[in-house]
Parts: sequence; structure tokens; C-alpha cells
Amino acid sequence: MQNKLVIVFFLFSALVFSQETEVVKDSTVTFKKRVLESTEVDFMLSYYNQDGLHSSVSGGIGSEKLTDIASNIVVAIPMNDDDVLTIDAGISAYTSASSSNINPYDSKNPTPWQSSSGASEQDALVSLVANYSHSSNDRNFIWNADVSFSNEYDYTSIGFGGGVSKLFNDKNSEVSVKVNAYLDQWRPIYPGELRNGNFSSYNPLFSPNFVAWDSTARNSYSASISFSQVLTKKTQFSIFFDLVQQEGKLSSPYHRIYFADKPNYYFGNPSFIPNYENTSNAGVYRLADAIEKLPSSRFKLPIGLRWNYYINETFVVRTYYRYYTDNWDITAHTASIEVPIKLTDKFTVSPMYRYYTQTQSKYFAPFEKHLSTEEFYTSDYDLSSFNANQYGLGVSYTDIFTSSKIWKFGLKNIDFRFNHYNRSDGLSSNIGSLGFKFVMQ
Repeated sequence: MQNKLVIVFFLFSALVFSQETEVVKDSTVTFKKRVLESTEVDFMLSYYNQDGLHSSVSGGIGSEKLTDIASNIVVAIPMNDDDVLTIDAGISAYTSASSSNINPYDSKNPTPWQSSSGASEQDALVSLVANYSHSSNDRNFIWNADVSFSNEYDYTSIGFGGGVSKLFNDKNSEVSVKVNAYLDQWRPIYPGELRNGNFSSYNPLFSPNFVAWDSTARNSYSASISFSQVLTKKTQFSIFFDLVQQEGKLSSPYHRIYFADKPNYYFGNPSFIPNYENTSNAGVYRLADAIEKLPSSRFKLPIGLRWNYYINETFVVRTYYRYYTDNWDITAHTASIEVPIKLTDKFTVSPMYRYYTQTQSKYFAPFEKHLSTEEFYTSDYDLSSFNANQYGLGVSYTDIFTSSKIWKFGLKNIDFRFNHYNRSDGLSSNIGSLGFKFVMQ
């Protein structure tokens, strides 16, 4: 769902150069290190919650309460000296007041400001990604290929892609190119009052501008190019840009629209109609005039820069900036800073801050501000103009000797992160994550 923070599937990547292998070529004995010495396993848990006042399901008003619990396991397996197979499997289970109001009419007092008991109140997202990478003998050229699959109650995605990386200048410089394609299919679920076509069962005068979708595909194609450079012993920077093209159904079928020039029809207690937008009004739900309609094509262009500076053995500064633009008239700026502080050989704390701002899409308008004569319309506040601040802290424990063990696996590190997010449109959220890395011994 667009008002759901796409929860995230966390992947810790690691390249460990340690075990030496003898290679004989032209009667000359050389040595190369294995790309990955032994199997590594990353396990992560995360908890996310949010609240807000602008549910897209309810046409730009209503509760955005959501909780999500996610887990991921990432297994990196050395296939030989040069090749690594990585499997990333995840599951995310959520409950949402907003999505439950796709069909709020099973409640005696339906309202955008509280969750109904509909089947869409909770769901699970499952995902699987497989990546295969190969490194050349001198470790200066790497190629990789990946396939992915994810599924939830109304959406399935299949992806594939690959990339190459070239290191040069004594591995102080690197150029990478990556391409991906995602072929997605909706199983559209429409607002409850629009599903069966018998609109008069809600109100005899109710006649929405609604036509069921004639196609359900959404495809995304991306190409990424990045360059990184070690400038000095203390300074490193990288720059990247992406080209992203989306085609197909880019709307969400359960996002309601209310037009300013159409009569208002309600399900529930009509005594609350005059102040429908007031959060104190319970027992009434306005019937949709239409569902969100957006163009079938979108082009995105993000350009970013990272700059890291090693101050001393205690402090490191990591900075990030990204500029974003697309052909829906959104432009955005993101800036962040993180300062890892090494307290001991094993413990590091990392305070962080992120600022984000964006302009409004030309297709966005708030609740009951669109006109029925418009070609495209959405009241999804993710496409509105807003600013956002995010504050966080990370704590990391590292044991290079992996003295703690579970079966054949030694514990290499533990990472905990917590972030609080505030958006100028009233949305706020918290996310905490806990990760463990194990190495087979």
C-alpha cells in the first residue's frame, strides 16, 4: 500500500578476503584469496509503527495507523574461490486501520478515523531474492545476476537483473552498472461500495464514476550507474544516478476519490454529515465518487552523492545527498549525516539525522478538491508537498574472533537501530531493527 511504508527488506552484504588458495599458471605459483571464506548468515527483526490523518483509502482523510513486524534471513554461500550465492528470504506481517477501511461496512459505526474488522485489516508480505556473483582472479572485475519474488494479498512481483563492477587504480576506484526489471501483477480490490455494482444497496441515488480495471500489470525498469573513489587515506566519495521507467497500472485500486462537484452520499448515521472531516464524527462513512486514477507511465531520475571522512580511530563522518525529479512534477532533496563513534574495540554507536523535502505532484489534491472533469486524480499524501525529519541511533557490537557460538556458527556482530520519523502533513513513525551476523566455523 502506498501509505504503508514499504517495509523493507534488509540485506547485510559482506566480502571477506581471508583464505588463501594456490593457483598454478605458466609454471608460476601465485596466490589468491577466496571472495568469501565460509558461509555467513544474517538474521534481522524489525518493528514499525505509524500514525497520521490522511488515509489514501479514505480519500485523503482518516487514520493511517499501521504496525508491521518483519524478519529477514540472508545466507551467503561460497560456491568456490570466486563465486558466491546469496539467498535473502523475508516475511512481513502488518495490521492497518487504513487498509481495513477498504470495506468498512461490516461495522455498525463505520468511520475513516478507526479500523474496521474487514479481512484487509491484516496481511503478510513474503519475499525471496537469489543473487549469484563472480569475481575475476585479480578481484578487479565482478559480475552478478539476481532473481526475486514477492507476494501479498493483492499483489505479486517477479524481478530479475544483473550488474558489473570494475575496480582499477589499485582498487581505489570503482565503476558499477546495474539493470533490473520487475514485472508485477495486481489482484485489484476495490472499495467495498464499488465491488458488486449494486450501488443502490448503499444509497438509491449513488452513481459513482467507476469502471473496473481492464488490465492489472505494472512493470518497472531501472538502470543504475555509480562511481566511487578513495581520494586520500581518510576520504572517500561516490556518485550515482538511476534511470527508472514504470509502465502500466500505477494507481492503487482501493484509494478513494471524492469530487468537489459531485453530490455527497453516505453510509451510516446522517446526523454527522455536516462535519464529516472532524475526527469526532463516528458512525458515518462517505461513499466514493471514484478511485484514484494516474497516468500509465512515469519516469524517475535520482542523482546522489556520498562522502565519508575518517577523522581518527574514534570518529567517522558519513554524509549523503540525493536530488530526485520525475515527470509527475515531483522534485525532492534528501540529505543525511551519520557519525559512528567507536567506544571500544567491540562497541560503536552511530547517531544519525536525515532531512527530506518534496514538491507536490500535478495530479494531487486534498480531500474533496478534485473535479470530476479532471483526467487524473489522487489524494495520496505521498504525492503531496511535505518536509520530513528523521532522527536515529545505532549501536553495533563486533567480535572479530567470533568467540560466541551457536552450533557451528560464530557470532560476528550485532546491530541495533532505532529511528523516529516526522512528516509535516502529520504522519509520524518509529522503526527499530535488530540484526545478527553469524559465520560458519
